[in-house]
Amino acid sequence: MVRFVLQLAVIVIAARLAGLAAKRWFRMPAVLGELVAGMAIGPFALGALPLPGFGALFTVDPSGFPVATELYALATLASVVLLFLAGLETDLVAFLRYSVVGTLVGLGGVIAAFTLGALCAVWFGAADGLMDPPALFLGAISTATSVGITARILSEKRKSDTPEGVTILAGAVVDDVLCVLVLAVAVGLSRAAEDGEAVAWASILRVGGKALAFWLVSMALSLVLAPTVSRMLKQAESHEVMATLSLGLALMMAGLSEMAGLAMIIGAYVTGLAFSRTDLVEVIQEQLHGLYETVVPVFFCVMGMLVDFRAMQGVVLFGLAYSAIAVVSKILGCALPAYLTQFNARGALRIGVGMLPRGEVALVVAGVGLASGALGRDVFGVAVMMTALTTLTAPPILVALLTEHSGLRNPERAAREEREEVIHLPMPGPELAGLIADQIVQAFRNDDFFVHRLSFEEPTYHFRRNGVLFTLTVEGSQVRLFAPREHAHLARFIALEELVTMKSMSESFARIKDLADVQRDLASSLFTSS
Repeated sequence: MVRFVLQLAVIVIAARLAGLAAKRWFRMPAVLGELVAGMAIGPFALGALPLPGFGALFTVDPSGFPVATELYALATLASVVLLFLAGLETDLVAFLRYSVVGTLVGLGGVIAAFTLGALCAVWFGAADGLMDPPALFLGAISTATSVGITARILSEKRKSDTPEGVTILAGAVVDDVLCVLVLAVAVGLSRAAEDGEAVAWASILRVGGKALAFWLVSMALSLVLAPTVSRMLKQAESHEVMATLSLGLALMMAGLSEMAGLAMIIGAYVTGLAFSRTDLVEVIQEQLHGLYETVVPVFFCVMGMLVDFRAMQGVVLFGLAYSAIAVVSKILGCALPAYLTQFNARGALRIGVGMLPRGEVALVVAGVGLASGALGRDVFGVAVMMTALTTLTAPPILVALLTEHSGLRNPERAAREEREEVIHLPMPGPELAGLIADQIVQAFRNDDFFVHRLSFEEPTYHFRRNGVLFTLTVEGSQVRLFAPREHAHLARFIALEELVTMKSMSESFARIKDLADVQRDLASSLFTSS
């Protein structure tokens, strides 16, 4: 436990400082600094140096895994928290609207990445044919997508609920299901080749079908039951209890997802997506914010610690070629379906780059290949190099692409489909705008809405009740109230009521005949007390 606590202390400090440096000095996302910090302090770099009276702080696990089990367990917990909150930030309506495009994106990326990855293994002599185990595993490794990295960037840039954001997340879910099926095929063929037996296609299809069925059923049940569960959680009448119980449900779904053959992060994301249309979104986000800021950097730092630089020696050319193919295949395979459907070139490129990071998913698949004997240490090094390069290059490129320009081919049509009305309340000055905004906020609170302030620089509020969301913003002397079209009458009524109340107050104030006397008395009292 002493070793674990000291390891965790170094990881937390290194990850936070590196993330801060990346944002403040290099204008890069914090995740990039956290990954680099992990590579620097990991068991294949500075972590292997012996400390006086203690030995090496970070060592390879006896099982051959780069980090200790307890550290990886904590990183897994952090990934669940990350994707649970990413699901909460996702616009469910937009997710469903772009689910077909997301499916095509995930399918296109898997087909292109697997085909070119397997061909690369044949070209460099690592495999005798496309059905040879090394080719199958390199193809499977190339299909993986680490949605956690992209989800972190989308969250930092407040782009999780944009068309590109929800398409990337939907595509990553499909990608994970298909990656499970591809991995099952690779393992099945590898075992059959080793034992000289026929391939058990029925077993392989059963694994893929089980994963697909769990995803669809869990998604449907979560969306149906979320309002009921939300009402039950409200009975606690404690924000802390509501957030804790919701996280417990996300952990439960994550475990069931892993048992079904999918990654834990898929179950966590589905749970967050289900809660995204309830009143508890901001409550959960606010209560879990401290946990998120503490453990999520640990996740990315531990992912960086998995990179073994020694495994790359002797396969640099092969690794660079495989990495380049992995980049091109994923971008083209994901961007082309997006471009042929609803997105312009800018939006399609964002989606392709968002699907680019391989991260821990590729390393896990590569580890399965290494443990099964299908991959040698040299080919495993190729997979490690590709994972490192795609994980490090994707974040800065994605950040550069996430501008305010629309990525949709027809943004006007998309705006009409949003079914949202904007109620404008122009005021004579910023002071009066702030006053009427405060009155409207209090009116929604009195009407049993959950009120959450999103920004303190420019006041932005969310009002939620029974799945209905209103947004209020204040920019200078302009007050805007965003409302779903079918509930816009309620927003207008509340705004009108508060305007009438304020007008009545101002008229009453103007009727004070001795106002000048009151002002003189106050001024004289002020100077006397001074």
